[in-house]
Amino acid sequence: MEPEHITLRDVAREAGVSYATASRALNGSDRTVRKENADRVRAAADRLGYTPDLSAQAIARGSSSTVALVVNDIDDPYFSSIAAGVTEAAQEAGLIVTMAIADRSPGLELQIVRTLRGHRPRAVIIAGTRTAGSGTHTALTDELSAYHDSGGRVALISQPELPFTTLSIDNYGGAHRLATALADAGHRRFAIVHAGDDIRTSADRRHGFTDGLHASGLTLDAADQIVADFTRAGGNQAAAAIASRRPEAVFAVNDVMAIGLMSGLRDAGLTPGADIAVAGFDDIAAAVDVLPPLSTVRVPLHDLGRQALELALSGDAPTHVDIPVELVLRESTPRT
Repeated sequence: MEPEHITLRDVAREAGVSYATASRALNGSDRTVRKENADRVRAAADRLGYTPDLSAQAIARGSSSTVALVVNDIDDPYFSSIAAGVTEAAQEAGLIVTMAIADRSPGLELQIVRTLRGHRPRAVIIAGTRTAGSGTHTALTDELSAYHDSGGRVALISQPELPFTTLSIDNYGGAHRLATALADAGHRRFAIVHAGDDIRTSADRRHGFTDGLHASGLTLDAADQIVADFTRAGGNQAAAAIASRRPEAVFAVNDVMAIGLMSGLRDAGLTPGADIAVAGFDDIAAAVDVLPPLSTVRVPLHDLGRQALELALSGDAPTHVDIPVELVLRESTPRT
């Protein structure tokens, strides 16, 4: 008999047990199976070359051996670094990570969560900023609550707006500290490149930076707050407006925007770090590869992914964890 034709009934027959006993022994049911019977079933499965059906395992266990990670954009190093941390923790727990891309769409995020409920992953990790006014808050809460009530585990890397374990980055505080540090370095005329305030991460960082400037006795004109896509391309496209305004220093609310901005400034005939200081937020790996190296606010992205999965799998009551950040000043923001 070829291995691919072996069924669970074949294994049960070989082991001399019922189909139900064989199913419980191999599919991980919580119902107990006598050790001698379980050993006979596993030995029979090995002899016959039987491979358990993953769907059957999920039904028997109430969940599969997978972890679902929902991110906004896998091309963004911010999310790929978090994904690496989740994957590392999953491998240590003997689990497999499946990933879904929400493309910064609250509606798509909700649809993904609804679909995932049917696949019964062991845990769902959602990494992405909350979006104001999306209209999906209640529906997403209901979907995740139904999944959690059926035995699923949930953790969010986001703002603490949903009643589940949430790891929140100190976006406001990090941007505030960056603003005061740049003011202390002698910069006086600033600009910000940010996404719309409907993206909570961008709004928190923008508000933190402007409040930091105010605390240093500085102001920021509305014309020096440039709205752009929350991407490298968005930062690049904002370079023309920044070049025409010629501030002394620019804060882009994430590193990929800052790196795109630096490229755009060069295209405009300006030298980042010399003609205009540039700073970002996140400390992605590329921040030290660009010239000049980028000043930023370091977020422990890899550890953040690990911690999110570990907290989800712990089964503890929902909790809120504040993630501290670290100011990193490099050559892109020299003292004046």
